[in-house]
Amino acid sequence: MEEKIIAAIIVSAIAFFSIYAFTPILIKFLEKRNLTVKDVNKKDNVMIPRPGGISIVIGLIASEIALYAFFPISEILAILIVSILGFSVGIVDDRKVMGGWFKPVALAFCAAPILLLGAYDSNLDFPLFGSVSIPSLYLALVVFMIPITGNTINSIDVLNGVASGFTTIASFALAISLFILQNYEIAIACLALAFTSLAFYKYHKFPSRIFPGDSGALVLGATYGVIAIVGHVEVIAAIAILPAIVNSFLFLSSVKKIVEHREIKNPTTHTDDFKLKSTDDKTTPITLVRLIIAKKPLSEKQICNEIFKLTTLSGVLAIITAFMMGVEL
Repeated sequence: MEEKIIAAIIVSAIAFFSIYAFTPILIKFLEKRNLTVKDVNKKDNVMIPRPGGISIVIGLIASEIALYAFFPISEILAILIVSILGFSVGIVDDRKVMGGWFKPVALAFCAAPILLLGAYDSNLDFPLFGSVSIPSLYLALVVFMIPITGNTINSIDVLNGVASGFTTIASFALAISLFILQNYEIAIACLALAFTSLAFYKYHKFPSRIFPGDSGALVLGATYGVIAIVGHVEVIAAIAILPAIVNSFLFLSSVKKIVEHREIKNPTTHTDDFKLKSTDDKTTPITLVRLIIAKKPLSEKQICNEIFKLTTLSGVLAIITAFMMGVEL
């Protein structure tokens, strides 16, 4: 147990401080090369550096390599490889806008290391109902899980700090759940993700100094997904990110097809004092943000806080679920 505590401290410190130190350097680098995009929710012509995914993946890789040095198991290796692949898919989309099907299909291939390394258990655990063995069906779940979590985090990355703040809350909840279930090595891997997103949130929060881009959002989502699979906590992980899942469901049910988010109409518009309000255009998609501001316009920061409140509630429910499953064990 002492070794696990030391590993948790070292891995968390590497994840946090590597990003905390490197991100300001990356911001200057991107600004110098004019790799910036307009912040559409700011009144003035504010340009923000992107992609911050470069910083995120550095922190994740460094911390995961350190963890693998402590525990050289196939599950940790799978997390490391999927993180790199998830970032690679995102950086391609950052550099060149791809079609709507590119990210889901490419992320499905990112699940290959999990299958090749055998870093999964075909039993799916549910609270109250116990474990269900679905060998063939579970293989399909593995393939679909990474695109789902990757695109889910990517789809909620619409306001300053939301993707990183959301992932921070959900990852800490999932890490606590894994500790409750005594899956210590994967819990530490989840701490690496949590501290990575927390450190990036420092620069991504309102008002943002850097945007994660698709590379950042996809590496966060893909890493979260692979942790859920190798940690055998798929149901708990889904509960922890329920607001983002609802957002994706609302979006897909209203659009009725998979499209690149840059191709759709913005479902929000601005008031004279630059608060966000729902647009009157019924052809625009329904999203979580649109539901939050349906009653009255809110500032960007207020909307972020509402999303974080929902995420915290989902995180608490995930931890309660872990306790219920722990009692069964």
